[in-house]
Amino acid sequence: MDFSGLTPLELEALRLSLWISCWAVAGSLGPGILVAWILARKNFPGKTIVDGLVHLPLVLPPVVTGYMLLLIMGRRGMVGSWLYELTGFTFAFNWKGAALASAVMAFPLLVRAVRLSIEGVDQGLEQAARTLGAGPVDLFFTVTLPLVFPGILTGVILAFARSLSEFGATITFVSNIPGETRTLPIALYSLTQMPGGEAGAMRLCIISVVVALIAITSSEILAKRMERKIKGER
Repeated sequence: MDFSGLTPLELEALRLSLWISCWAVAGSLGPGILVAWILARKNFPGKTIVDGLVHLPLVLPPVVTGYMLLLIMGRRGMVGSWLYELTGFTFAFNWKGAALASAVMAFPLLVRAVRLSIEGVDQGLEQAARTLGAGPVDLFFTVTLPLVFPGILTGVILAFARSLSEFGATITFVSNIPGETRTLPIALYSLTQMPGGEAGAMRLCIISVVVALIAITSSEILAKRMERKIKGER
């Protein structure tokens, strides 16, 4: 893809979106795998409620999610104020907050992909490993994790694509600050509000569509390859 026709502001928005999406996925990967494993393998009181809370960002308006993040993690929020007083760190109105908003919105997709993969694992293989003396940690890292890797890969790519497309929660939580929180979707929206910005908006629209298609296609191809490889090793 030729990016030579993009203006510096458009290139900056693209770079910032990729940077924020990488951090969003990196920050949600570990918790996502843990939550997916718990929901797939454990039964406990309130499991349905926990499952609903995990998937809540999928059905809530993104603006509501962003406003809730502002109330909780903003500089004067319930958690954010304590965090700022203790460490001087804040999520509000900077790229870290944009990464947090993207991670929250993408988290359900990651959890769902990994959970479905874990539920598809033959538990007889895990039971065989237990009879051979494998502990819970060894069992997870040597048996379960390799078997669910295609699902993890799918979840990572889908979460990355969702992070790239995040708009409502981000603009509500961290606003529209050039070079700091103006991601690709926010830059596209800004261009549509400017006289003569139609050409730039169209360029960013095309880039968004291409990146999303690449992500989804790559997810399917890589997941199928890994699945065939794992089946071949059995």
